[in-house]
Amino acid sequence: MPSLPDNGMVHLSSPYSVAETVTRLEALLQAQGLTEFCRIDHSGEAEKVGFTMQPTQVIIFGSPKGGTPLMIASPTLAIDLPLKALIWQDAGGKVRVSYNSPEYLKQRHHIPDDLLKNIAGIGPLLQKVVG
Repeated sequence: MPSLPDNGMVHLSSPYSVAETVTRLEALLQAQGLTEFCRIDHSGEAEKVGFTMQPTQVIIFGSPKGGTPLMIASPTLAIDLPLKALIWQDAGGKVRVSYNSPEYLKQRHHIPDDLLKNIAGIGPLLQKVVG
């Protein structure tokens, strides 16, 4: 597979299926006391309307205590919060976990340096999911 474009995103390889990767993420969110706001099963919804799509799910999660100060300081950040993890399988069967890098969100929304720590944990968190 050709390398994925960056576009402010980080792409991790998962040795697990999409379903198992989602289960691992949900368990870790619960263990960390983070809120899972929503799970979107793109491929499941596609199937309901007659399309075939590689397994693709988005988990929307975070902490109002951590995210709210960011949105107060940078109101446009609300378009990108809560945080999202895209768990997907490419045409070759490779499972990936993709997310917006905190540095990209900082640049995009002019997040103050002292608040970046509120979302900087997404990388280490998702590394544990695929580790």
